[in-house]
Amino acid sequence: MKNKNAIRKIIFSFLLKIFIWTAIVVTLILVLINLFNNMDFQWLFEFSPSVYYSMRGAFYYVSHSLGCYGIILGIWLIGTSIILYFYLRKVFNYYIETISKEALNISNKDVKTIELPNELENIQATFNILKLDYEKEELNAKDNEQRKNDLIVYLAHDLKTPLTSLIGYLSLLNEIKDMPKKQREKYLKIVLDKSYRLEDLINELFDITRFNAEKIVLKKETIDLNLMLDQIVDDFYPILNENNKKVVTNYEKKITIYGDSNRLARVFNNLLKNAIYYSSDSKINVDMKQKNNIVYITISNKVKNVNNEDLQKMFEKFYRLDNSRTSKTGGSGIGLAIAKEIIELHKGKISSKLDNDSISFNVELPLN
Repeated sequence: MKNKNAIRKIIFSFLLKIFIWTAIVVTLILVLINLFNNMDFQWLFEFSPSVYYSMRGAFYYVSHSLGCYGIILGIWLIGTSIILYFYLRKVFNYYIETISKEALNISNKDVKTIELPNELENIQATFNILKLDYEKEELNAKDNEQRKNDLIVYLAHDLKTPLTSLIGYLSLLNEIKDMPKKQREKYLKIVLDKSYRLEDLINELFDITRFNAEKIVLKKETIDLNLMLDQIVDDFYPILNENNKKVVTNYEKKITIYGDSNRLARVFNNLLKNAIYYSSDSKINVDMKQKNNIVYITISNKVKNVNNEDLQKMFEKFYRLDNSRTSKTGGSGIGLAIAKEIIELHKGKISSKLDNDSISFNVELPLN
């Protein structure tokens, strides 16, 4: 409303000045014409007869050739053009100042919506979209920061558990020199398991601290995707065997692509690890096919307690599907976010889909 009133005032002021200018021009011209017609200007004749006759001739020519109305119109147009120029500049300055001022409100929390004059409704719509995006990004940033802080607190707490166990069992092994072999082997296995868990937790801390600071740079080479996926599946054999699960692969043909083997291996390693830990069934499917110049890889499994809200947040930084941390499923929540970044750097796409009690992660990669 404030913007509308300002424009109305400018327009009203412009029209008023045009009206006043028109009245002045008409009055002045009529007065001058009357003076020239009714006064003989004898003093000018006495001063210089040649000047007197020249002026009378010029006036006669102008008044009879152009006419009275022509003179008025010409002078009026010149003055109106000058007034119009200054008011147009004033209007443009007003619009520019308004846009500049409202642009600052994009990041102003106290301003709910940005309002501009009707003539700038397209810019107003764009500003409001930018404001919503800014607020959304700010909320996401705060949410991510809170998640990161929570995870660091959880990880710091979790580090104590395997560390305490390590110290306890190593102390026993050190103190009891004649410990039975069977019991010693049992304690050594526990120490080894706790050491692996400690390593995982430390790696998670490194991942969290590196995620924002590290810029991923690809080192591309020719990759045998079939071989890569088979090797990753083989690496998970101990965990699969421990959890009574298996991976079933289905490849249409041998496929090679040009990409960063280490980065892509990390993507599929993360997707398979999540499938193993969160699968509610013993079977995990890995399917791969090629259509034109795109490779489609799908990793799917059965799940429980997963909804569409979880699906939308899975690729956000520090989001964990399982909020309770356990020794097996406690992750940093950045695996999928990193996977998405790596796939997009390869000019590909990654998405997730929920179908009843099955979840699938779909990766699309160009061959080159």
